[in-house]
Amino acid sequence: MDHSAEFRRWKAQSLSRADLSRKGSVDEDAAEVVELLNSREEFFTTSSCAGRILLLDGSTDGSGVQKQHCCWMLVTHKPCGKDDVMAALKGATSNAVLKFEPFILHVQCRTLQDAQTLHSVAIDSGFRNSGITVGKRGKTMLAVRSTHGLEVPLSRQGKLMVTEEYIEFLVTIANQKMEENKKRIGRFYNCLQHALERKTISNSHSEIKENNNPLCTHKNKRSQGKARDPSVTEGNGTELEGADGLGVSAPFYLEDD
Repeated sequence: MDHSAEFRRWKAQSLSRADLSRKGSVDEDAAEVVELLNSREEFFTTSSCAGRILLLDGSTDGSGVQKQHCCWMLVTHKPCGKDDVMAALKGATSNAVLKFEPFILHVQCRTLQDAQTLHSVAIDSGFRNSGITVGKRGKTMLAVRSTHGLEVPLSRQGKLMVTEEYIEFLVTIANQKMEENKKRIGRFYNCLQHALERKTISNSHSEIKENNNPLCTHKNKRSQGKARDPSVTEGNGTELEGADGLGVSAPFYLEDD
């Protein structure tokens, strides 16, 4: 199947599905970014979170990692106050943890080059933990991430282990991170707009040049033969630089679709 046609089919299927997140809709601060990406033929988003402050109560394993099926005592996508956390803590019966989780966005991209464009935007906007995953069926995913998080245990077996003053201090830090996170989303949106404008202009110039220049047309026909070798093959999945000399600067992960 033609890859472009298959990508359009994947996009139509993804955007027609119901939102199965707890909130059931795109977060307000992420909406512009999501809408911009989905308006382009070369991208579609599969999941997103604008950033949130959480108070979770649940058991942990031996390494201190929070297990599934924990209780969400508090969740907000806006700055919160100490009193909000203290009120929520009254219901804690296990190991309560205060967390700030920054903006995260997963985008499926039509080509590896499209993913690299988006990766550069993410890095330049402060999301330095972003990376690209390439699947064997040609699915190219970009995850926009940062390490701008916070996770602090507050209680153990229902007993508060820190002072109210310390909780106020933590809430102040979490709110500061929330504000910085919002600024980074704004930078990402602005950088994305500019990058897509440059990409559109570049593509338009290439089409005009190719249509008007016979030498350019012959050259492109020769290069198309070379470009038939995919960047990541179905059987191998290890060659990350195709015959077109496309350099790869992003962290890569190869996985089965």
